[in-house]
Amino acid sequence: MSPDVFLALLIFSFVSSVTPGPNNFMLLASGVNFGFRRTIPHMFGIAGGFASLLLAVGFGLGAVLTAMPALHVVLKVAGGAYLLYLAWRIAMSRALSQGGDSKSQPMTFLEAAAFQWVNPKAWVMALTAMAVYTDPAAPFLTVLLVALAFVVVNFPSVSVWAGFGVALRGFLADPVRLKWFNIAMGVALAATLWPMLR
Repeated sequence: MSPDVFLALLIFSFVSSVTPGPNNFMLLASGVNFGFRRTIPHMFGIAGGFASLLLAVGFGLGAVLTAMPALHVVLKVAGGAYLLYLAWRIAMSRALSQGGDSKSQPMTFLEAAAFQWVNPKAWVMALTAMAVYTDPAAPFLTVLLVALAFVVVNFPSVSVWAGFGVALRGFLADPVRLKWFNIAMGVALAATLWPMLR
């Protein structure tokens, strides 16, 4: 992979990681509701889970989905249902967590990592990255380079959204504002399904 292609890959990684989508809406809500420190496992889970998805797609899962459209439909339905469940949980959250004093908990590393496998935006990103930036002449190396680029860029990119959430905590300490913020985030998360339904 030439330096120019790798730079283009880094830019693609940044733009696709930092733009709005299910992960970033959930991190914004988590930053508001749980603070930055308690959201860190969620952020690492996104980076780790997406890296595993990229490697799987790069090493053949993308071809399996192309050959078996029914499996692709099952993934879309399962992903959509889980995303709606998460949207409901966010929309119904009513109190800022001050540590361990709340029944609601931030997403764990494993939950966030597993979510990447049913996240429609993650699939689009992974399939696009592998189709555009891998080289058939050096498939193993270029798949690893694509995954590495996303690991390096993804964590700081998604951290920005959790940081925005933390910045809003003071303003959203008012229960009415928090209620409407969480409802808006739940609706925004559910709306990320729209491209999948078309």
